[in-house]
Amino acid sequence: MAATTNVLALLATTLLLLLAGRAAAAANETQRFRPGDELRRYRRVQALLRRLNKPALRTIQARACSPDGDLIDCVAAHLQPAFDHPRLRGQRPLDPPPVRPSGHHRRPNNPNDTTADAGVQLWAAASGEACPEGSVPIRRTTEADVLRASSVRRFGRAPPSRVRRDSVAGGHEHAVGYVAGDEYYGAKASINVWAPKVSTASEFSLSQIWVIAGSFGNDLNTIEAGWQVSPQLYGDNSPRFFTYWTTDAYQTTGCYNLLCSGFIQTNSRIAMGAAISPTSAYNAGQFDISLLVWKDPNHGNWWLEFGSGELVGYWPSLLFSHLASHASMVQFGGEVVNTRESGSHTATQMGSGHFAGEGFGRASYFRNLEVVDWDNSLVPLAAGFHVTADHPNCYDIQGGVNAVWGNYFYYGGPGRNVRCT
Repeated sequence: MAATTNVLALLATTLLLLLAGRAAAAANETQRFRPGDELRRYRRVQALLRRLNKPALRTIQARACSPDGDLIDCVAAHLQPAFDHPRLRGQRPLDPPPVRPSGHHRRPNNPNDTTADAGVQLWAAASGEACPEGSVPIRRTTEADVLRASSVRRFGRAPPSRVRRDSVAGGHEHAVGYVAGDEYYGAKASINVWAPKVSTASEFSLSQIWVIAGSFGNDLNTIEAGWQVSPQLYGDNSPRFFTYWTTDAYQTTGCYNLLCSGFIQTNSRIAMGAAISPTSAYNAGQFDISLLVWKDPNHGNWWLEFGSGELVGYWPSLLFSHLASHASMVQFGGEVVNTRESGSHTATQMGSGHFAGEGFGRASYFRNLEVVDWDNSLVPLAAGFHVTADHPNCYDIQGGVNAVWGNYFYYGGPGRNVRCT
């Protein structure tokens, strides 16, 4: 009888422990799921999508016929996201400035030059359509786009420490050329376009121009334009035309493209964040895009030109503190994010994925580097132009000057290799 009682007691204890374990597991599962948090996140995502995706006059279904998979909404120009800004609300885009920097388009003809423009956007080429006058093409933001971000609040924003200082910060690595110590009112370059391999979704590879003012503290102002491969932002590995701006070192102001109120687009043919084509290939055709950023001396706004004379739009001077007057530094070059996810250096490529020493057709390049001076003139870079790389065993840079390319440099690299671990 005593033995039976002990057995029953043991079974009862075991059953209680089993039920307690299941209850704890259920509680943990409920805590992980947190339906209230998920609902709040869902509502934040939907509110953001409503704010970014304005009513469309027409939607171009590039997704059905273009490899970049984009939907392009043609939005009335005065309804674009920029005009959600409290100091821009109710306004309309300005007319283009009557005068562009002198010396514009003075590149000499060279029959031996084997480069070509990479100014075609896939959505336009594949669909054969364009937005009507008075509207601007805007790449539609999807729920999947937002959910790839680290948080809803940070969607469309770059992580801090994206400008090269004197050391690597936040996992960002650079190979850049720069000028500093003067007053700059713009910059121009032709940038070789490639499709570098990016190792993880949280990393990116880009090539761009930075127009910079302020210290490298929390008051940093930048205007940026170029091409980038960013799986987290765009959901693919295509090189895409992009812009960025900030007035507080990437903390709370600014964003990529039109993903916040700021940049005002005036062009009805070019979509920010859209894939560009064709891209360069190793030992084959080389393609580049020309970009010009300059400060209109009449109204003080910073305008962006893409390709051969296509004005894309402008950053109103009221967005900025230091850049409201002029820039104090200009950088040109490449940047990657190195998360060291596998415990070693990333294999994300910069540029073509090949080192600068391989030269034309193999290494990526910037050519015809110029700045805009106080007199609204494009001028070659002065003797103070420097090139530098954070980790030259991973990504390097070599500069030069010649009669056709003016100031130029080759740059890039494969990332992880026997000398970069």
